[in-house]
Amino acid sequence: IINNYVEGTQTGAKDKASPSGLHFRDSKRKVDYVLAYHYHKRLAHHVPGAASPEPRRGSASMALVSNGSTGKGRAEPHQQQQQDDGQHALQEWPGLPGLEVVELSPLDTLEEERRLQREEYERNLLEAGLEIEKDPENKSQGVSFVRIHAPWQVLSREAELLKIKMPTKKMYEITEEKGIFKTLNEIWCKLTEPLQPQVPQQENTKMKTLSYPFSREKIYLYNIKDKDTFFDNATRSRIVREILKRTSTKARNSMGIGTLIANNVYDAAYPLHDGEYEGQNDDRNERKLLYQEWARYGVFYKFQPIDLIRKYFGEKIGLYFAWLGLYTEFLIPSSVVGIIVFLYGCITIESDIPSKEMCDQRNAFTMCPLCDKFCDYWNLSSACATARASHLFDNPATVFFSIFMALWATMFLEQWKRLQMRLSYFWDLTGLEEEEEHPRPEYETKLLQKKLKNKNITTESSNENKKEKLTWSDRMPGYAANFGLILFMIMLAFSAVFGIIVYRITTAAALSFSTNETTRSNVRVTVTATAVIINLVVVLILDEIYGAVAKWLTEIEIPKTEKTFEERLILKSFLLKFVNSYASIFYVAFFKGRFVGRPGRYVYVFEGYRMEECAPGGCLMELCIQLSIIMLGKQLIQNNLFEIGIPKLKKLFRKLKDEKTEVKEMDTNQSKDPQQWDLDYILEPFTGLTPEYMEMIIQFGFVTLFVASFPLAPVFALLNNVIEVRLDAKKFVTELRRPDTVREKDIGIWYNILSGIGKLSVIINAFVIAVTSDFIPRLMYQYAYSQNGTMHGFINHTLSYFNVSQLKAGTQPENSLFAQEVSFCRFKDYREPPWSPHQYEFSKQYWAVLSARLAFVILFQNLVMFLSVLVDWMIPDIPKDISEQIKKEKTVLVDFFLKEEHEKLKLIESFIAHDKRKRRSGAKSRRTRAASFSECHRSPNGSFTSFSSQHTVV
Repeated sequence: IINNYVEGTQTGAKDKASPSGLHFRDSKRKVDYVLAYHYHKRLAHHVPGAASPEPRRGSASMALVSNGSTGKGRAEPHQQQQQDDGQHALQEWPGLPGLEVVELSPLDTLEEERRLQREEYERNLLEAGLEIEKDPENKSQGVSFVRIHAPWQVLSREAELLKIKMPTKKMYEITEEKGIFKTLNEIWCKLTEPLQPQVPQQENTKMKTLSYPFSREKIYLYNIKDKDTFFDNATRSRIVREILKRTSTKARNSMGIGTLIANNVYDAAYPLHDGEYEGQNDDRNERKLLYQEWARYGVFYKFQPIDLIRKYFGEKIGLYFAWLGLYTEFLIPSSVVGIIVFLYGCITIESDIPSKEMCDQRNAFTMCPLCDKFCDYWNLSSACATARASHLFDNPATVFFSIFMALWATMFLEQWKRLQMRLSYFWDLTGLEEEEEHPRPEYETKLLQKKLKNKNITTESSNENKKEKLTWSDRMPGYAANFGLILFMIMLAFSAVFGIIVYRITTAAALSFSTNETTRSNVRVTVTATAVIINLVVVLILDEIYGAVAKWLTEIEIPKTEKTFEERLILKSFLLKFVNSYASIFYVAFFKGRFVGRPGRYVYVFEGYRMEECAPGGCLMELCIQLSIIMLGKQLIQNNLFEIGIPKLKKLFRKLKDEKTEVKEMDTNQSKDPQQWDLDYILEPFTGLTPEYMEMIIQFGFVTLFVASFPLAPVFALLNNVIEVRLDAKKFVTELRRPDTVREKDIGIWYNILSGIGKLSVIINAFVIAVTSDFIPRLMYQYAYSQNGTMHGFINHTLSYFNVSQLKAGTQPENSLFAQEVSFCRFKDYREPPWSPHQYEFSKQYWAVLSARLAFVILFQNLVMFLSVLVDWMIPDIPKDISEQIKKEKTVLVDFFLKEEHEKLKLIESFIAHDKRKRRSGAKSRRTRAASFSECHRSPNGSFTSFSSQHTVV
């Protein structure tokens, strides 16, 4: 049976492409969207001895191809397959010279099915009103492009359906701020003029065009100078994308382009960039403008052209860069304050009494051994450098800085809400309704499987009245897998931290056995540095794994829409990456050194390995090292190197793959330069903003959560973000295909995550100051235990005594270098001395300090939360001027409508009055009056037609 028909390529299909690469071959119709697909043709083989000459490649010969199936309408009996020798026999079709029967392999059958799906889909697109231009398939296999153009009728129809706001003829004046604010704003504009990007601005910034959802009935309202340019490129591609999404095919019940790409019918679907971003030609398209004024490292000091970004990439991406810009600007004051706090620590280091006491060798505090048997007693003065370094970050100024950063986070979020509202007003997003989203291809496939399963169980009539959808029972396996695997992944992160702890303990013990004095004296530094680097590598590896796992877990949940999918993916990714990034930091901040025990009764891990202790100066210095290396490592390696390198490697791999699979044949299209759709196809597809937001949110956590231990975190974040803005910009302009424009009025779930981190930072910083730092013990000593109200004697106060004769057998130091015999050694804790009746129990000072720490946490948390609420209340979410402008816009819109309708009514009344005067004259007959009416209707003046022409130039 012959059931597939393959059309041969025409020799005359070689047409010149448009010079710009952005239009059809007629150089008039714009290419609004491009579909790309790989094709693989089965070339006909002529049977030797046939009368017709052997067909040439590219000729108009055609082949009839059979896929080997049998059926009722089977043709001549001699067309049987001969498979004895394992070869597919080819036989000449009787009566049709040059045509033959070919048995298709399963791969060719699949390709044929895809070709039929493409043909049906493209027919449906034509029925929807779109116009299509295709490349001739001149080779046996390769990439072909389908170019799509939306004519005015389709654009206007879809714009009305999508309620796209378009500019009307009406412009109104924006009320400016008055008084001191206006003066300050003018001064600021003058000062920042060199920092402004050189992009086309609105001629009159004091005027705003009134926008209104497009309506074909009210077309006279809109400022239509040219039908081809009324809808910009981003809007045109958005309209075409909506049509592509909802156009279906009967084959496999494919609902839209998403399903077809998922089934490999098409490889890609994308709008075109506005030409090249480099080159010496004078054509300064928007892409080139963005590259020159935004996407180069040389313009890092300039503001971002947010309006142009929004125009080119859409509101969603525009909002991301606006948020990133505001966040980077807000890091400037926090960086300045952080540097001041750090400098305060540097200046006051010489006057810090506890550091002096620790470094004074005359005090001779003999400390207990750091490990069993192989470690000797040691003098506290040997840890002088650690104590002095700790003071740089552990000083009273860090408490102020923690309060400042908590208020900073609140002010940043409040300012973002205001900026978001301002952008919504100027970008005409106010009152934006959420569009009905199309279901995802995976959801439709699962739903189809359920329908087919139910059809086998129940009758078709019972299913007709019931709308099928996936219920919680259908998703239960996915939810169960999510719960189990997320729990496992969190435990994996904790296991990695535990592995690092074991590494620290065993390495410290091993280095203590060394005969080299230098090695033994630098054990703590060596162990800390190597452990942090290993931890960084583990964090980076797990981050990549967690990203892939979060995506897979979200897919098996089968969310219905892309928005739901994105929100669930964000929550899972954030949870896993948050735990991965901060688990080791939480351990150092709150758990390290808390479960060590005391001399004579140490806590052991495995057998013979003591739990690790904090340095004599406290754990805050180690927390600072841990935080700084992980933060800087993630920023340099993950955010920058990965972001630059991976897209380039993917692009190279795709190019090599295409060259490898493509047969080297003479192609009629190779003589001309590559067109824009060819250049864009090589680029990396846009996969969403989740990775961009995620790296910034994790950084925001580093800046706010543990800022009490590392005041320089905002400085490093600022330096990274200056590069990050241009790196992301360059990626969007040069490395990625042009994304589909998406209208969004906010940043969605990311705002809630930021708000949550801001509130969590208050609690964590309170505990870091109270528990990890020595701020509370110092305060307690100065005001409760010091005899003269100074810090003299603080070190002695914090060290407890231990009788060395009570050390367990086999744990005493061997070959002690101390000249005199040691009777008592000291250790850092608040415990009763050996001569006390309650020896080695927690002393009264311990409970007093613990109470003070808890009281501080409660006081700090409530004070900062109160101040945050106060700031939130004092700063309105909607700027006053924007609130007034929105009200004014509504009034102007009503007045504009009434005026237009009034003019329309006056025209109709004048026409009726004119007609009545003619009737009263009675000079002409009835037929003549009818003719005059027709003539009047067609005439350019005084008619309904003239009314329309008075209101629009279309």
